[in-house]
Amino acid sequence: MSLQVFLYLQVLDFLTTWVGFRMGLSEASPFIQFLMRIGPLEGVLFSKAVALLLGAYCVWRGKYHVIHWINYWYAALVVWNLALIVAS
Repeated sequence: MSLQVFLYLQVLDFLTTWVGFRMGLSEASPFIQFLMRIGPLEGVLFSKAVALLLGAYCVWRGKYHVIHWINYWYAALVVWNLALIVAS
């Protein structure tokens, strides 16, 4: 179940981040800001690819508890993105 939630949260993070960009909001993460030098869409997609690769590594190593904890971070991130979207 944690893996499904992880994948769902990745999609939600991408969508809320992209909507935020389209509304004129900026990225707070220095890592994502660095990736966005290649372009906003490409940077966010690349960051999702990195997240998915790290998730796959956790699955490969049997570290499902790590994915479970990461889900809390991404859930908070999606809520933060939504709050910023609603506020603007």
